[in-house]
Amino acid sequence: MPRTQASLQIVRPAPNMARRAPPKAARPRAEASSTERIVASITAAIVERRLMPGTKLAEQKIADIFKVSRTLVRQALNQLSRDKLVTLEPARGARVAEPSVEEARQVFEVRQMIESALIRRAAAELTREQIAELRAHLRDEQAAVQRTDVSGRTRLLADFHVVLAHMLGNEVLAELLNDLVTRSSLIALMYQSSHSAEHSWAEHVAIVDALEKRDARSAAKLMEDHLHNVERNLKLDPRVPDLEAVLLPPTP
Repeated sequence: MPRTQASLQIVRPAPNMARRAPPKAARPRAEASSTERIVASITAAIVERRLMPGTKLAEQKIADIFKVSRTLVRQALNQLSRDKLVTLEPARGARVAEPSVEEARQVFEVRQMIESALIRRAAAELTREQIAELRAHLRDEQAAVQRTDVSGRTRLLADFHVVLAHMLGNEVLAELLNDLVTRSSLIALMYQSSHSAEHSWAEHVAIVDALEKRDARSAAKLMEDHLHNVERNLKLDPRVPDLEAVLLPPTP
């Protein structure tokens, strides 16, 4: 018995163990969580049009907001840079990206290719329950449009495309499409003209109607037209102004 007591005393933790730092294995997960939170927050702000292209993203300011180190902020900005949402330049630091006209065209070209195949699969595979979920999403879109909730309607209109990908059970596709849709939102901030959110919602309704009828050809055509309309509403061919017409008032 005495020997047993001695062995218990040997394995008993020291009194100051509770005050020691957590195991090293726990730290990377906490750091990753903080980084992901920053990435998600900045991405949402871009998608919901609260952060405009070219906006400076000061590391120290972001660190103060999230109460983290600048190292974690730098990790988040690097990830956003890889996602083409942020540009990192020597001396200038980080800024919300400003996509070029050519990049905008390429993004919509890729979306056309991906979403044409996606919508044909959806017409064949979506269940009645999933169609009902899409109808609920459309009601949320409509409510946001009617109450002129700009950030809410922008997020919901973009999410419609990603929700379809998730419903097909392909998470790689959903992640890829989410990246493209987010970049599309950033492009819209720079080049959008008089784009009508209500018109986009109506086109989503028509797409879901076709999906419910299992009409793959019609659904694909509607999606193609929808993306074409969104791209068409972007001013990707800005005219060089005539200085005389711009600077001098029109003659009566």
